[in-house]
Amino acid sequence: MDKVPMTVQGHKVLEAELIDLKKVQRPTVIQAIATAREHGDLSENAEYHAAREQQSFIEGRIKELEGALSNAQVIDVSTMSGDSVKFGATVLIADEDTGEEQTIQIVGQYESSAEDGKISITAPLSRALIGKSVDDSVTVVTPKGERKYEIVDVSWI
Repeated sequence: MDKVPMTVQGHKVLEAELIDLKKVQRPTVIQAIATAREHGDLSENAEYHAAREQQSFIEGRIKELEGALSNAQVIDVSTMSGDSVKFGATVLIADEDTGEEQTIQIVGQYESSAEDGKISITAPLSRALIGKSVDDSVTVVTPKGERKYEIVDVSWI
C-alpha cells in the first residue's frame, strides 16, 4: 500500500479518534447490543439492528484508521520553508475574477476539512498549486467552470 501523507497534527487527531473508537464507542455499542438481545425476538428488534449497524460502522472506521496510520508518512510542517507550494503549506490565494481571498492548507486526505480551510493533496486545487510560487497564477476546473487564482502568500504554520 502507498504511503499516506499527513501532518503531525492530523496524525494526532486520527490517533485520538482511533483510541475513542476502541475504548469508548466499541464497548458502548457492545453493551447496547447485549441490552437489546435481552428484549427477546431479534428479528423485530429495532434497537438491536441499529446497534449492529453502528457496530459495523465503528469496526469499519477502526480498520480504515489503522490502515491509514500504519501507512502514514508524517510530515512536520514546522520544519519546512520556502515560497513554493508543497504538502503542508498554508496558501493565501486570490480569485482573479472577484479578488476574493481565501487561506487554505494542503493536507492529507484523512485530515481534509473544507470548513477548516484544509484541502486534500488530491483535490484539483491542491494539484494545481503544488510546485507553484508566490505571484504565480493557476487555473482550476471546478463544477462551476474554470477558476483562476493568484498565489498571494505561502507560509508554514
